[in-house]
Amino acid sequence: MIKDKNGKIITPDEIVQKIINRLANYFLDFELMLLRCVGHIPFHILRNIKYKFFGIKMGKGSTIHMWANFFYPKNIEIGLDTIIGDHAFLDGRDKLIIGNHVDIASSVMIYNSEHDLSNDDFSAIIAPVEIGDYVFIGPRVTIMPGVKIGKGAVVAGGAVVTKDVEPFTIVGGVPAKIIGERKNKNPNYKLGRARLFQ
Repeated sequence: MIKDKNGKIITPDEIVQKIINRLANYFLDFELMLLRCVGHIPFHILRNIKYKFFGIKMGKGSTIHMWANFFYPKNIEIGLDTIIGDHAFLDGRDKLIIGNHVDIASSVMIYNSEHDLSNDDFSAIIAPVEIGDYVFIGPRVTIMPGVKIGKGAVVAGGAVVTKDVEPFTIVGGVPAKIIGERKNKNPNYKLGRARLFQ
């Protein structure tokens, strides 16, 4: 009779499944380590090629600055002309969709999974994150699972976004609340080039 970490008796089939899951996690950890190494390459073109090789879908003109970290890169989609700052954390445990002409500053963390505090085994719950076109996300913002940020919205630096953000609103604080409204309701700008060696 074999028990799991919570003292529950597990069947031989469950044991096999646990072994398979453990091996899959080792492989994922190795893949994520390789992606971290890619993040140290100081040339956008080379990094973008490697990121696409690992399954990140990136539109033309988009780039991720150095030292980014990821979970499950195959679930990450980035639109056209989007710039993601250095030290970003992009979680792909569920779908992460980032639109066109999105400007994401440094050290932004976007999560698709968190622990279920009400569950006895503290298991994870996952939910997709969607960021609309022409969004600006300031530095050190944290976006939690299940959040949708509407077109043209602005998230002020340091905010923790736990709920959906309506289009063209400006939010800030912990947790993020509406602090203003963006006047330009018809943006059509292009972000331009990313910093050369970042």
